[in-house]
Amino acid sequence: MKRIALVNQRYGLEVNGGSEYYTRLIAERLTGEFEVDVITTKALEYTTWENHYTADEEEINGVRVLRFPVEKQRAKDFNDFNGKYLMSGDYSVEKEEIWFEKQGPYSPAAINYIRENKDKYDVFIFVTYLYYLTVKGLPEVADKAIFIPTAHEEPFIHFKTYEKFFNLPKAYVFLTDEEKALVQGLFHCEDIPCRVMGTGVEVPCEPDEAGFRSKFGIEGDYIIYVGRIDEGKDCPTMFKYFLEYKKRRPESTLKLVLMGKPVCEIPKHKDIISLGFVSEEDKFSGISGAKCLILPSKFESLSISVLEAMTLSVPVIVNGICEVLKGHCVKSNGGLYYMNYFEFEGIIDYIFSHDAEYAELRKNAEAYVEKNYRWEVIMRNFSDLINKICEE
Repeated sequence: MKRIALVNQRYGLEVNGGSEYYTRLIAERLTGEFEVDVITTKALEYTTWENHYTADEEEINGVRVLRFPVEKQRAKDFNDFNGKYLMSGDYSVEKEEIWFEKQGPYSPAAINYIRENKDKYDVFIFVTYLYYLTVKGLPEVADKAIFIPTAHEEPFIHFKTYEKFFNLPKAYVFLTDEEKALVQGLFHCEDIPCRVMGTGVEVPCEPDEAGFRSKFGIEGDYIIYVGRIDEGKDCPTMFKYFLEYKKRRPESTLKLVLMGKPVCEIPKHKDIISLGFVSEEDKFSGISGAKCLILPSKFESLSISVLEAMTLSVPVIVNGICEVLKGHCVKSNGGLYYMNYFEFEGIIDYIFSHDAEYAELRKNAEAYVEKNYRWEVIMRNFSDLINKICEE
């Protein structure tokens, strides 16, 4: 049986970040055909990278997880350093060495393991381009590396470090056509084999909307946000828009329900309900009962929460600045996108005043996921790509 390693900065049932959750979904589904290890850190919180897990090795849902210590927490001056570096526009590999170490998770032990155990694995799969483990680990095993960059248009993708880095891997997996176009346009890596295959979506339980409403005391219509509640997801703008809508529509009883760990301030308002981290059952039950799922982020490479909502026939409202999210809406006709407050307001008014069109959005959303994001097709593509690399 071929042995593969997936590399990501965090991993665990308690970790609900985008690339981290995606890594777990893939790892668990590869175990049927391959011997799978995950190489990660002992950190749980990405804001500090403080060592949380104590075991060096554990098994999670059939996957062997190897955890390595973070030697230094995220630098206290990282935000200041990052802001000044981005504003300077004077990018250099030398300065970025400092940037990656300050951002973290700084774990030389993980890189040493990759270097010293290269020959034990047939393929390494690196997920997400931005962090220390990928930047330092992938070059050590580039000749047997599959790279899943989860890239999107943002300042960091233009770092000098990446000009050579993105031409190193043996193969690529892109989550969307938009991501493929971005990466190939920036780095001219068209000669490197690639697949566009996204992620599969499945609901692991029967959603219980009534039970969810009873458990959390939620009545009436609500839109829902699922994920990290932070500035990087443009959540403050979402709050601003929602509060402005409530101000301009005082008769509205619409609520905004939040699921996820708060990393930024949440306004105190009777119709903004923050549930914190919830179980998978509560997550899917909550999404199923929502009028729409909203994702205000400007930077996404796929968005699992959007696809989870669509598979439950729940339309999505997204930030049109993000080409990937806009692409989901345009290709599916199962969601709507806004570029400013008044478009946001128009969308909310529309979904409550056009019942037939809203029903069509629901139907189209589910059909889009069924056609494009089925696990059996995605994992067959993964298997083919892994075996192809092993044969070369």
